[in-house]
Amino acid sequence: MSPKATRNTKIEAQGISSEIGKPAPESEIRRRAYDFYMERGEQPGCDLDDWLKAEQELQGGDLPREQEA
Repeated sequence: MSPKATRNTKIEAQGISSEIGKPAPESEIRRRAYDFYMERGEQPGCDLDDWLKAEQELQGGDLPREQEA
C-alpha cells in the first residue's frame, strides 16, 4: 500500500470515529458508573473499571473481547 493511501485511510477512520463516538456528558457517565457499582452489590475497588465501561457504553464504542465476559 502506498504511503498516500495509508494516510488517507487513517484520515477517513478518524472522521468516522469522531462522528460515531461523540463524548457523553460527565454526569451521564457518572450516573451509569454508579449503576454498575450498585449492580455489583456496592463492592468497592472497581471505580475506574465502572467509569471506563460507562464511558464506552454511552459513547457507542465496543468493549474489547476480554472485557465482555
